[in-house]
Amino acid sequence: MEVVQSRRERLRAQAAEEIKSIALRLLAEGGPDAISLRAIAREMGMTAGALYGYYATRDDLISTLISDVYTALVDRVEAARDAVPEADPAGRIIAWGETVRAWAVAAPAEFRLIYGDPVLGYRPPPGGPAAAAALRACTGLVGLAVAAWPHAAELQTIGQTTWSDFDADLVAHVRADFPDLPPAALALALRMWGRMHGLIALEVYGHLRPQAQDPAKLYRAEMLDLVRSLGL
Repeated sequence: MEVVQSRRERLRAQAAEEIKSIALRLLAEGGPDAISLRAIAREMGMTAGALYGYYATRDDLISTLISDVYTALVDRVEAARDAVPEADPAGRIIAWGETVRAWAVAAPAEFRLIYGDPVLGYRPPPGGPAAAAALRACTGLVGLAVAAWPHAAELQTIGQTTWSDFDADLVAHVRADFPDLPPAALALALRMWGRMHGLIALEVYGHLRPQAQDPAKLYRAEMLDLVRSLGL
């Protein structure tokens, strides 16, 4: 049965979305520390106290923003990956990495909110502000490594790797989803993540220009080198 919202519920949902939209604009204009309930209230013609009816604290609002942004990113990279056939693991890795870069370049403040600058005074909730999205991202990256592993296994030269090298909660999750995965493949997934995000972070924080006139070309070369290093 379809649930029909009352007019009051619709207006409340619209106001909550407007609060988030203003907060993201403040983030883009002034960085994480620019997010202020008072500033948002002024723009909406409300008192700061009225905003507490939507978000109990600034930390609640920031946690919601992080969760929304991270979830939207994971939706995007999963869709890009899944647009490439499973028989093409190299193409799926490149699609994932280039989608992250395109998003980060278009929304650098949102990239920094998830992966960079901590918000002054912000205290994340237990388990983190975007646990579900982070878990999906982790599963997706490990899945890319799993698909590459039959080709990449014999090319790995990092020495002996054991499950004790990694966080216990991460190991429990990975082994539940990928029971046949060796610990060296998890190390590979983390290294793939590092190569995907390294150049992106340099670009977002302004460290690639003017040294590199075409960061997109440089990133593409890095992704091609990554898949070649995996034997794909």
